[in-house]
Amino acid sequence: MKSLRFRGGSEIDVVEVATPVPGPGQVAIDTVASALCGSELRGYEGVGAETGNSGHEAAGVVSALGAGVTSLQLGDRVGVSAIAGCGDCGYCERGQYTWCPDHTFAANMHAETFVTSARACHNLPDDLPWDVAVLITGDALGVPYHTSTMLARYDIETVAVFGLGPIGLGQVLVQTYLGRRVIGVDLVAERLALAESFGAWQTLDAGSGDAAGQIRDLTGGGADACIEAAGRPVTAKQCFAAVRKGGVVVFNGEQGPIGLSPSEDFIRRDITAFGAWYYHFGEYPAMLELYRNGLPIADLITHRLPLTRGAEAFRLFASGQTGKALLTEEPG
Repeated sequence: MKSLRFRGGSEIDVVEVATPVPGPGQVAIDTVASALCGSELRGYEGVGAETGNSGHEAAGVVSALGAGVTSLQLGDRVGVSAIAGCGDCGYCERGQYTWCPDHTFAANMHAETFVTSARACHNLPDDLPWDVAVLITGDALGVPYHTSTMLARYDIETVAVFGLGPIGLGQVLVQTYLGRRVIGVDLVAERLALAESFGAWQTLDAGSGDAAGQIRDLTGGGADACIEAAGRPVTAKQCFAAVRKGGVVVFNGEQGPIGLSPSEDFIRRDITAFGAWYYHFGEYPAMLELYRNGLPIADLITHRLPLTRGAEAFRLFASGQTGKALLTEEPG
């Protein structure tokens, strides 16, 4: 079967590998669509991998069952969470796989077939389009929705989103749908334009001046909440500079340590900050309902290419020319 292999240095090969065989508690899935995620760019642009790829958002058809699997059948349409819980702890019982101390992470989904835990699979309604399924069961809606459940304060009216990659654009879409005024901040004109098309109240070119100062001017003191979705220390610091007193800062973008002052950044301004990683497996029904009620999540998709054009898809994605990009058997 065909699979992408990350060579590193922004190089990708399409290689022939053996079709994976599911082990106990696992299933094999014939991929219909997989989505590119910003977190993959570190491996893509960096050292790469000896085998496989970091694809972790996909949907497809169950093609083989491992020993002991009774929750799925051959031919089932499924969307896949990258995170699978142990199945035995209290967190798993509540569908909170990301909090399970023994959770596992599955990758190698940019391939014609991949293997994952049966517990990580969401059964899909027959009328749910494949591309929407990938967004609902992966990062694109999962992270913004999970964030929204913790950003539910009544006094949050204005939200600034720093970084308009797929997660940031998803935040614009969700927060606008929830009735909030959204300010999108990025360096890439194409992504600023996408944020505007999703209903952003204002967009700011981060390279044109002091974005935090502009947000304070626009809002009369600062945004009620600032979401860091770029994964960069400079934008994390800008979030604290742009949020109003008593406001909220949210970390979505993965990054290393940054210098913050408990007194200046938190205590003396009554700032709340939290992180939101992926989504709880049990949140899938609520996200599906949000889509059914009119959230235009498919608008995030700007590019659909076949697996054999994976290198091209990643080049476009890394250059900021896409929203959410899919590798699918139905290119467009």
